[in-house]
Formats: sequence, C-alpha cells, structure tokens
Amino acid sequence: MATLVTGGLGFIGAEVARVLAKTGETTVVFDIHDQKNLLKDMQEKVTVVKGDVSNYSHVFNVVKDFNINLIYHLGSMLSIPSDADPWSSFRVNAQGTFHVLEAARVLGVKKVIFSSTVATYGTDSQEKVIDDYTLQRPVLFYGCTKLFSELTGRFYKRKFGLDFRGVRFPAIIGPGVKTPGVAQYNSWAIEEACKGKPFKIWVTPETRCNVMYYKDAALSMIKCADAPLENIKMVVYLVGGLHLSARELVDAIKKFIPDAQLEFAPDMKILEIMSSKPIDSRYAREELGWVDQYPLDRAIEDFINEFKENPEIYT
Repeated sequence: MATLVTGGLGFIGAEVARVLAKTGETTVVFDIHDQKNLLKDMQEKVTVVKGDVSNYSHVFNVVKDFNINLIYHLGSMLSIPSDADPWSSFRVNAQGTFHVLEAARVLGVKKVIFSSTVATYGTDSQEKVIDDYTLQRPVLFYGCTKLFSELTGRFYKRKFGLDFRGVRFPAIIGPGVKTPGVAQYNSWAIEEACKGKPFKIWVTPETRCNVMYYKDAALSMIKCADAPLENIKMVVYLVGGLHLSARELVDAIKKFIPDAQLEFAPDMKILEIMSSKPIDSRYAREELGWVDQYPLDRAIEDFINEFKENPEIYT
C-alpha cells in the first residue's frame, strides 16, 4: 500500500510528501511537470510520476500501478491563472477532482484528503467572522471549482462510502512561490527582503489577509487524514492561520531584516476581490485536533532560514 500526493511537486504538496516520506511512508508524487526542486533532497525517498489530473487514464493508472490506499489531492490551478483561463481551470480543478474521486471509488482507495480554499466564500457576507457554516458564494472561478469539488466529494462520501475529507486554506506563506495570487505579496515581500531587493506591496497597510505558513498547511492536511473517522462531522474544515495586516507583515519582516525595502502601492482591482474577515477554525480544532505551529515571528524566521540555507531549491 502507498500514499499518493497529487500536485506533489508544488508548494504545499511537496511539503506533505516530505513529511510523509520522513516517517517512512511509501509516498508517490504525481504532478504535471517534472521540476523537482522542492523535493531535491528527497528524491531517493519518494517516487515521482508525471501525469495530468485532467486525464482520467493518468490518474487511474497511477492509483492502480502503485496500489494506492490514501490520496492527498492538491493538484490544481490557482486563483489568478484560473480567472485568466477558466476553461483549463475547469478541466484541472473540477474534472481533475472528479477523476481522483472516481479512481478512488473504482480501485478501492480508502481515503481522499482534499485541499480547498477560503476562496469558496464570497466578499459580500454580512458576518463579521467566517466559519464552516458561512454561506459559500465564491467570486473567483478558482473558488467555484473548489466548491464544486467539495460538494462532489461529499456526494461520493454519501453515495459510495468514500472517506472524503478536506481543509480550506487561507493564503499560504512560504519560500519559492512562483504562481501569482492576490495575496502572494505576503511571500514575495519576505523573499525579496531576503534578497536585499525592493518590493512594492499591492494593498494598503491596513489591508488584512488570512495567511498560514506552508508547513502548517501541510501538517493540517496530515492531521485531517489521521483523525479518527468517528470524529469527522464537518467533513471539510476551515484552517485559519493569522489574520494579518500588511503593516503587521512589514513590521515583522523588519524585526529580522531591518533594512528591508518594502513600500505600498495599492491596486484597487485586487483590493475589490480580497476578503479581510477573520476565520474561525474551531471545528478543525475540535474534530481534527488541529493546532497552529507557526505564529508570525516563527514563520518569518523559518522562512528566512529555509530560503538562505536552500537557495538552490527556492531560486
């Protein structure tokens, strides 16, 4: 038996694969590209298979060939690429998830852990805090595809008895992020400060964003997978990290890099689609036993150390 990580050469997927492989779990990484930088130090401990989740045969074959028993499904297109090319996003995010679920059903996979997003919520909620019962009314196409995937997973759970679970991530902070996103300034501000380069942040200093360090994100998925089945009531869980203003981010970076050249240059189009409401993660805490491991200062310190110690991985 083995564990499959789709999108396993990506930002969070590679960290999930790394944590699993270090525990001795037989880990298969499945991704559309073969850029192995993020797993450069783990290539002897994981098996990498090139494939596309939008191609059912690719998904079916990797699940069958490696006798997969557990799937962490992280393979997807992110927010800005999805809005730019919704047709491809539908094939990858919506159909890709359907392919993973169907392969799991046909081949007897015991459990699928899905990575969703706070983008399944809209920007027009009247509630002051977002929780797992808040109405999901996404604005971005990325959020639309993730919400479809959540609901399809719930259907497979009810109809076929598949143990489907998921977590909804806020914006993720970590070194080496390449894909554009509305909240990606959080990672790029730290990274450019590490390089000694100036960076313009495209929101106002007061703009708040829900963020989580990538190592916490990976651990939350593993915690979701490890929780006893009888604990799972919510099925898909909000895992909030920090409700962080851009000014607080800059101040925290300057604790470690005092001469960081960070300025604000707000983009009103981006501000219109950003949600700034705090997240209530109580159901993840109660049912999964989830606890954040990386508060802001620890996250930034670890980010800087990772970036400086592994430049060949993140640049």
